[in-house]
Amino acid sequence: MSDTRNHSQLRRRGQSPRASLLGVVALSICATVALGSARAEKPGADDAWILVDAETHTLSVYRDGHLLDRFHNVAIGRGGFSQDRMRGDGTTPLGTFHIDRIKRPSRFLVFFGIDYPRPEHALRALEAGRIDADDYQRIVRAFRNEEPPPQDTPLGGHLGIHGLGAGDRRIHDGFDWTQGCIALTNAQIARLSRWVSRGMRVEVR
Repeated sequence: MSDTRNHSQLRRRGQSPRASLLGVVALSICATVALGSARAEKPGADDAWILVDAETHTLSVYRDGHLLDRFHNVAIGRGGFSQDRMRGDGTTPLGTFHIDRIKRPSRFLVFFGIDYPRPEHALRALEAGRIDADDYQRIVRAFRNEEPPPQDTPLGGHLGIHGLGAGDRRIHDGFDWTQGCIALTNAQIARLSRWVSRGMRVEVR
């Protein structure tokens, strides 16, 4: 989430972002891929969905191929975007997610949580030795049981789309300042709220 205490570490908008499977989980690879695909197809609010564009720093809402709304100059993690986010690296994960929790009021005005980390993130991390088999199985088990994924693994968590709250609009306008979330202004998040409900698909790419 957000942290504006050290402005020197913020990434100015427009800059470039910066083993094998253990035998115990080898048989779960196909199930994991299928599970991730199935959850990716879960419908959201009236089949509307959100696209966060890494290149243009925009957030767009679509339904049936039609643009419903678009928000410019959204802020992301101070570390940019990443396929392989780790806790504390300040990056915003790429992938397909769903809104799995909504908090209002929030210190960010409104917080739309996403279901990160997902099984596909966990599988890549396991193969690279960045998480162990226990954490991998916890993430997969949560999705199998349609529960929120664990937020305390080395992959991090507590990510979502939120407003500024009492944050500094000047910082938001010039820098990517969050710890991995996607941030809009308070006016933008209020406008976005009319489209969002639990289960809505969010594509970050």
